[in-house]
Amino acid sequence: MVSGGAKPSGQRAVARCDELGVAPYSDSADGLFRAYLTPAHAASLERLGGWMEEAGMAVRLDPAANLIGRYEGSDPDAPALLIGSHIDSVRDAGRYDGPLGIMLGIEAVAALGGRQMPFPIEVIAFGDEEGSRFPASMLCSRAIAGTLEAGALEVADRDGVGLVDAISTFPVRVERSRDTFSSDAPSQRVSTSLDTSRLFLSARYKTALAFLEPHIEQGPVLEAEGLALGVVSGIAAQLRYQVRITGKAGHAGTNAMHLRRDALTGAADAVLVVERIAHEVGGDLVATVGRMIVGPGAVNVVPGEVDFSIDVRSGIETVRNAAAERIVHEIGKVAQARGLELTVEQVQDLGASPCDAKLTAMLEDALVESGHRVRTLVSGAGHDTMVMASLCPTAMLFIRCEGGVSHNPAEAVTADDAEAALQVMRRFIDKLGANYVG
Repeated sequence: MVSGGAKPSGQRAVARCDELGVAPYSDSADGLFRAYLTPAHAASLERLGGWMEEAGMAVRLDPAANLIGRYEGSDPDAPALLIGSHIDSVRDAGRYDGPLGIMLGIEAVAALGGRQMPFPIEVIAFGDEEGSRFPASMLCSRAIAGTLEAGALEVADRDGVGLVDAISTFPVRVERSRDTFSSDAPSQRVSTSLDTSRLFLSARYKTALAFLEPHIEQGPVLEAEGLALGVVSGIAAQLRYQVRITGKAGHAGTNAMHLRRDALTGAADAVLVVERIAHEVGGDLVATVGRMIVGPGAVNVVPGEVDFSIDVRSGIETVRNAAAERIVHEIGKVAQARGLELTVEQVQDLGASPCDAKLTAMLEDALVESGHRVRTLVSGAGHDTMVMASLCPTAMLFIRCEGGVSHNPAEAVTADDAEAALQVMRRFIDKLGANYVG
């Protein structure tokens, strides 16, 4: 167990991420998988809530199951500086993608040692960013930012459990008289009788001073250049689709090849279309098919239905949009040529998100003053920062990860790099305080 009385440090932040990398903080016994509104999520909130309290924060759980620790400023009515990242993970995940940003936020508050800034500081552990349980990502930051559409909540997980049912039975509640957590009873804050969209929208913030997200790079640039840290200038635009190709299932031994309407071979052609177009467009465009479900899924049956995802990203929205339109058009031609039915549903559209110029410059100054060379990067991965930009100015600090590996158990960061990030964050907070005008 990690000692709560230790001095605030990057080393402690990394150790706490490691502690949350195993059961009961994982839904998997063979690695890390922490999905939204699961027992592992609940256990992690219990532990995080304790660390937030040790750092001097009052702790609450909002209606979207975001955990928020609040450290009061000299003016409690001032808009808060928000620091945070996500606590959920992909399947078979690394330990630092998301949680490290939360832990560093807690350490930055703990390092203040009771000293107040002109504004409050709130550290947020977003419940869902990855979209690893429900077929849409960043549900929780979108709730806080007020950009969540009601239709996005009408979703179910792979087991058919709807979002409304999952949150109404989430086993974490907040004792209203105390800032402590208990998991021995169902939530008292949510109910299946409540309208889910109204519930999530009640998590919305009215105002905030700024949002800072420390996060591992998830790429190899910083390591290749021998740098511990980088400043993010913006985040690439994303489009996600859910595609269904329907053919006709039949006996694998009696269906002649020339008469088949095989949904899987059609899907295979479609996947190659996605790859080919991404290569042809080039630049920073990337396109990925990351999930596929084949039905009926029997070894001796010609597949009759295939569902799969498409993820298209670029730092330039017009490039992304043109490539996505071309992909959907050419997949339609594949389906038509093979006599298959096709449905394509757009499930997410996140525009390119530049970080705030003033906050970025402030973060760069903090980097230089801490003895680091400034390196500015565009993030190809999506982050809660891009959603929070609709609420307030944003800044993002990248931390080197070994080999650029992420979404993988081999994900690794060093305590020294985490400490460097913490020192930069402390300088950034001081600069923000010195420049604050109430």
